[in-house]
Amino acid sequence: MSIRNSSTASVEPEREGSVAPRERIVSCAAELFRRFGIRGIGVDAIAEAAHTNKMTLYRKFRSKDDLLCETLRQVTQHASVFWTELDQDNQTDAAAKLTSWVEFHVQRLEHEPGGCDLANAVVELRDNTHPAYAVVQEFKTEQRNRLAALCTAAGATDPNLLADTLCLLLEGARVTRQATGADGSSKRLRESCNATIKAFVRHESDLS
Repeated sequence: MSIRNSSTASVEPEREGSVAPRERIVSCAAELFRRFGIRGIGVDAIAEAAHTNKMTLYRKFRSKDDLLCETLRQVTQHASVFWTELDQDNQTDAAAKLTSWVEFHVQRLEHEPGGCDLANAVVELRDNTHPAYAVVQEFKTEQRNRLAALCTAAGATDPNLLADTLCLLLEGARVTRQATGADGSSKRLRESCNATIKAFVRHESDLS
């Protein structure tokens, strides 16, 4: 596939002089994997889109799989920023932080209709021995555990069940958004999560 000759495949990398080849390759690969699928794009097309060549690509990455793993690691790093900011917020109580978690993911769902890059990669590869699977599994497990800790701090009656339920609602909403669009049941993610949290976390006003 020729990236430059295809209007549907064109990727506009940042100015070459301002971005190192490795970063350009990762950025273009992530966009092409997202647009055409992991198996739908080859290293030739990635190199062309990044305004480099295969020799340079293979100097930076041992294989296409290695490059894929790096694109997924960058996704995890961007997603982890939310938790870093939440941890640094000493003024907000845990229950309010749960609401922030919901709002964060509702906003991401609205701006990322293509779903979660990590989950999409696992679904496409269908191979739990692939190195990308370990990247996804580690991240998803860490995110779930951090959410469970937040649920515990918020006083949930069963923090592990609440965390698992919220994760299932989120992952289900991502898939549903792709299948039925913005007007499908995924539009009720906020409402569903907040109702679930209310069932597990009782405020003092609920006891009066």
